[in-house]
Amino acid sequence: MSDAMRPRVKYVIGPDGSPLTVADLPSPETRRWVIRRKAEVVAAVRGGLLSLEEACARYTLTVDEFLSWQVSIDQHGLPGLRTTRIQQYRQ
Repeated sequence: MSDAMRPRVKYVIGPDGSPLTVADLPSPETRRWVIRRKAEVVAAVRGGLLSLEEACARYTLTVDEFLSWQVSIDQHGLPGLRTTRIQQYRQ
């Protein structure tokens, strides 16, 4: 089924275990990306609340930047999203 035909979900479970809707996502004007905001955007894309393209357009992210957040979560959990620790996790 194509993305255009796939029914949209109303909410996903956020990184803290609570329901996350489009209204709960960070503002499109967000410039300061803390761990929680990054994790919410990744959860929204993974859960089908937003497509990767929509998330990148909404937050002016590159696909590579978003994918790096996703890989950091997969490999190191939420602490992997800390910008102060990024050099420790890259090898």
